[in-house]
Amino acid sequence: MEAVLKTENEAIQTLTTSELAEKEPKTKVLIVDDETAIRRILETRLKLSGYQVDIAVDGEEAIEKFNTYHPDIVILDIMLPKVDGFAVCKEIRSYSEVPVIILSAVTDVSDRIKGLEMGADDYVTKPFSPNELEARIKAVLRRVTDRPMDQAVGHSNNVIVVGNLKIDTSKRQVYKNNERIRLTGMEFNLLELLVSNSGKPFSRGDILQQVWSYPADHRIDTRVVDVHISRLRSKLEEDPANPELILTSRGTGYMFQKI
Repeated sequence: MEAVLKTENEAIQTLTTSELAEKEPKTKVLIVDDETAIRRILETRLKLSGYQVDIAVDGEEAIEKFNTYHPDIVILDIMLPKVDGFAVCKEIRSYSEVPVIILSAVTDVSDRIKGLEMGADDYVTKPFSPNELEARIKAVLRRVTDRPMDQAVGHSNNVIVVGNLKIDTSKRQVYKNNERIRLTGMEFNLLELLVSNSGKPFSRGDILQQVWSYPADHRIDTRVVDVHISRLRSKLEEDPANPELILTSRGTGYMFQKI
């Protein structure tokens, strides 16, 4: 148990009746993990925080529950019976943009990167604090559900056209050669940050703060940003290996070409 959660007392903190009354249990979370103790603690904690929760214990059940429960976010362990978390994430991403946060052992850097490459929006490493996981859930949900209506100042109807790309910031949609390109919520937020500040380089740390809402002093593997940049380039660039839109700023991070 110690290898997974930092403290059980932290995981099952009780909320007052008034705090619970203020919560609206509308956001649906699907927890996918084969360890009973983790499922029990996370289910208790998230329900107390006002979420509606369902559980899956293996990869096959995760896919089935995803299609019947229709969660707003998935908390997905990598090491699962029957079908592993990578395959589950890949299956979800083949037809859905619902946010996925993966759980990964702290030493398995390659697992974290592979999970992100499969389409996960974020990850939390084991052992983890339930407070941290809850913060990650809130940050991802806030980012993917925000609908800024006037971010592209100076662009008519909140539509930005760059070459064969059309980016509609109000509808949060992207078209390439007039064909809709499916982006996850976090991918769109990253693209919007860069496009809205075209020509301005952002460090990986700045991107983590502005897109993922990580605090400035939070120590995190910045490859979260690199993988999302790679995913964006594969979807938007004519030649992802030689990008012309999303550029690497040497010594800094990334920027969108000046428009």
